Amino acid sequence: MSALARYFLARGSKVSGYDKTRTPLTDQLSKEGMHIVFDESPEYIPYGIDLVVYTPAVPSAHKGLTYFRNTGIPVIKRAEVLGLISKNTRCIAIAGTHGKTTTSALTAHVLHESGMGISAFLGGILSGYNSNLILGDGAWTVMEADEFDRSFLHLEPEIAVIMSMDPDHLDIYGNTGDFYQGFRDFAGKIRRSGKLLIKKGLLNNFSLDDIQELRSRQIEIIEFGWDSGNVVLSNPVVKHGIFGFDYHFEETTLENIEIFMPGKHNAENASVAVTIALLQKIDQLQIRNSMRNFKGIQRRFEKIFESDNVVYIDDYAHHPTELDAAISTARLLYPKNKITGIFQPHLYSRTRDFSSGFARALDQLDEIYLLEIYPARELPVEGVTSMLIFNQMRNSQKHLVTKESIMDSISFQELEILLTLGAGDIDTLVIPLREKLISVYGKI
Repeated sequence: MSALARYFLARGSKVSGYDKTRTPLTDQLSKEGMHIVFDESPEYIPYGIDLVVYTPAVPSAHKGLTYFRNTGIPVIKRAEVLGLISKNTRCIAIAGTHGKTTTSALTAHVLHESGMGISAFLGGILSGYNSNLILGDGAWTVMEADEFDRSFLHLEPEIAVIMSMDPDHLDIYGNTGDFYQGFRDFAGKIRRSGKLLIKKGLLNNFSLDDIQELRSRQIEIIEFGWDSGNVVLSNPVVKHGIFGFDYHFEETTLENIEIFMPGKHNAENASVAVTIALLQKIDQLQIRNSMRNFKGIQRRFEKIFESDNVVYIDDYAHHPTELDAAISTARLLYPKNKITGIFQPHLYSRTRDFSSGFARALDQLDEIYLLEIYPARELPVEGVTSMLIFNQMRNSQKHLVTKESIMDSISFQELEILLTLGAGDIDTLVIPLREKLISVYGKI
């Protein structure tokens, strides 16, 4: 939403907006010239609105949204706006339950660094850009393709990417079969003679008829994966916090591509960006340099604090698979250290559907502080609380806490590696935690 807000502001529009909670991002948008309120009452809506753009994350009973729907002012979904933009550009759309934000950001960064003049609408704030929007004058646009509410079906990509298909948003799709169908429908939106980059093994969720239909429209299917596929990754190496891997695609071999984001999953993300860059005939040395100078994304395994005694990392992980990736990456980097996590579940429906998976993932931590569920758009569901996860955890060092009590609950002097995990408003704890660590251990 904020990327679109920045897009309209850059085009000379007056932009106003609502959010549920004040955050560093809303403060930054205000500084950029937007009028933002945190009360949904219609009395705070400014005069002269021509267009309303909303995200389905806003509850349907929201007072402001209800007001606009009764006034006759055009009200359209965020995904529809992105769809209109994608139809007028050569679109690269990157989808997946996990990995889409990092892969979109890496791809946008490499193409931007090459001088292609690309534009990009991203789901995370790029460190080094301090924005989730890149505006250029070229033909190509990189878009993060969101599966929630089937939003990605509004896009018409020339190049589509599917990073992962772990079931999620079952409150929207109903069952895993319909969830997979959503991704098959997304692939069906690829323009004739386009390309589909897909992680090795995910084509198993496509029927032979699905694949034949893609090929009948001359769509090239490129599978990527470790040790197999059209794009082959191999020889993962971690050294001094830098992750290296070898890359092979058709006649091109690039040895020891280096990225500052650890984990085999991030190498997969990087391999997609490398492949798209090679398809655009970008110089190999340019690709290497862009990979190495990528500064990461806020809230994607973002290092917030580091001293001789403790490291604090913040991550957006809100699905069991994402928790596995974040915790295993921390374990890879710090195998001898105690790892403490603070996790905030996101959505009652997701907690209900994946409580056992959350419990298994969190049990990998040495100590866990579990917060209350962040409801976002949802009303409470009877019997669904954080206790649903807590009671299934086998970790003896588990604590059920609130956001208000967490600062007093943690023994900061005993921390070694601290992770904050979740997609709700847990990010509002980042600055207080960082300040407390500075007071205990000194500045970075």
